[in-house]
Amino acid sequence: MEILELPIEFEFNGQMQRIYPSLIVLNDQLTLVDTGYPNFLPLIEKEIIKNGFDLKKLRNIIITHYDDDHIGSLFDFKVKYPWINVIASEVESKFISVEEKSERLVQAEEMLEVLPNEEKEFGEWFIQQLKSLKHVSVDYKVKDGDKILDGACIVVETPGHTSGHISLYIPSLNSVITGDAAVNENEKLAIANPHFCLNIEKAEESLKKLQNLNAENYYCYHGGKLTLNTR
Repeated sequence: MEILELPIEFEFNGQMQRIYPSLIVLNDQLTLVDTGYPNFLPLIEKEIIKNGFDLKKLRNIIITHYDDDHIGSLFDFKVKYPWINVIASEVESKFISVEEKSERLVQAEEMLEVLPNEEKEFGEWFIQQLKSLKHVSVDYKVKDGDKILDGACIVVETPGHTSGHISLYIPSLNSVITGDAAVNENEKLAIANPHFCLNIEKAEESLKKLQNLNAENYYCYHGGKLTLNTR
């Protein structure tokens, strides 16, 4: 079993940025954790192939939470690889399958009312970005403590950034895939963009929960892999 980070570089607002979806390799099968922004499927495919893997072995996609940079290409993956299983928490599943209006969209619409005029254009663009996301059904809904991927991966509920956010703990590798529950900021774990956290107190509790796992490796979607000396 191994975890690979997939560095995806792209330009946004005139600046080069990078995200790090994770690829879990287990028993010759692949599990992708989060799918990047819309139209990122080719970029992620390229990274997987570069690492020597065949996309025909992609079996699962785990979504840590409903944000456009995490679920943006989920629909495209499901269309191209219809056999994949989509895995998410019960709460986030409602937004992914559009049973309910997403928390992030509600937040964006509320924030638009109080944004200064110079930021309203971006706020309106962000709302349209969220509204244009294509949705899919979630095959497996998970909760805290559930063991998935043949028992090798433990689901860790990490609310705060969103209410149904999950992270993943892989004991055999002493590793955590954090989603946006933690970012690698100057080689330290930190809360991801506190301004957008739906509940900052829960976000702080979730960060502490991940830190208390005392893992050696934290695979952060923003900032990349952080390796700590746990001795």
